[in-house]
Amino acid sequence: MPALVAGIHVFTMRQSRIVVDGRNKSGHDEGREQSVKKTFVSGARAQTRAYSPAVISEGGKTIWLAGHTGAADDAGKSLAGNFDAQCRQTFRNIEKTLAEAGAKLGDLVTMTVFLIDARYTTRMTELRTEIFGKNFPASAAITVAGFANPDMMIEIQGVAVIA
Repeated sequence: MPALVAGIHVFTMRQSRIVVDGRNKSGHDEGREQSVKKTFVSGARAQTRAYSPAVISEGGKTIWLAGHTGAADDAGKSLAGNFDAQCRQTFRNIEKTLAEAGAKLGDLVTMTVFLIDARYTTRMTELRTEIFGKNFPASAAITVAGFANPDMMIEIQGVAVIA
């Protein structure tokens, strides 16, 4: 049951896993129980725009994501001019990077979305709602004049926290 504080809902979830001494298959040190507590702060406008005004994390490991794009699909075919396809591919690419780091999309606590045109903001919100459900990362959307690759329409960087 979420708490309601000054019109803002606060959702808390806890993830934990127990690991054994040694290194995992990726070569990262493990050896103790780790726990991450995430609290999603939300308000009415934030929910309709598919972001949390704040996500509080306690414990865990932080993953800093460089900007990810989706100007081409997994087979290398250009997605130029197709915002929906680029947005979905961008999230797939983020998901792949997070998996390599032992994380998933739900572990994102914040993201910065760069868009080539402010008119794509609402569509990006709809797609993000579809992808994340109801516990959204904190987020900012910024319109840019252009990207290094002129076919790009969206780029996302972010931070994830895992146990």
